[in-house]
Amino acid sequence: MDNFISHILVVDDDEGIRSLVKKYLNENQFLVTTAENAEDASKKIKLIKFDLIILDIMMPGQNGIEFIKENRKKIETPIILLTAKGEATERVEGLEVGADDYLPKPFEPKELVLRIKNILDKTIQNDQKRIVEFENVKIDLNKLLILKEEKEFKINNTEKIILEKMINNPGKTFSRDNIGKLIDLDKERSIDVIITRLRKKIEMDPKNPKFLQTIRGVGYVLWIE
Repeated sequence: MDNFISHILVVDDDEGIRSLVKKYLNENQFLVTTAENAEDASKKIKLIKFDLIILDIMMPGQNGIEFIKENRKKIETPIILLTAKGEATERVEGLEVGADDYLPKPFEPKELVLRIKNILDKTIQNDQKRIVEFENVKIDLNKLLILKEEKEFKINNTEKIILEKMINNPGKTFSRDNIGKLIDLDKERSIDVIITRLRKKIEMDPKNPKFLQTIRGVGYVLWIE
């Protein structure tokens, strides 16, 4: 998965469409698994956590609408419906039962990629933690504040970018180079100064940090879980 953006399940009884969509999405750095019907798709979603499902409405056996009704409470995966141009009623019903978007056939593969990226971007934003609390510290990225033992510390935009990345990747070590790319800064000394400033706002004892730690020779890590 390292070289792919996301893992997508394509469900369509038309082998030609499955092959075309898979080829085009692969070329755009998406990992693709295919299913020829709803039953096949149901088996695969039990084994694999997909980032998005592309689902044809009209399929033999269980159709796309029925698939969504059966599985919507079990999975939160975004779904794009593939519909025939005249299926206005089915499109509306699909959106009502939980589909996130639809695309009439025939469609431009480029438009499909754009719709996928838009949905995934929104999903990532919604999944991002914006407020965390640990011990006597509360970081609120929405208000750009750190509350520590009833004291308030303001967060600037540079600090917000670093904290947002670290909060959503607890336990992951970020090198100075990683952090520099995040904030568009290549001076290691300046990055160290920013980390020191953050420690003063987060740590009870900034000289002996418990949460925002240095991994010698590697970088920095935020331990909050």
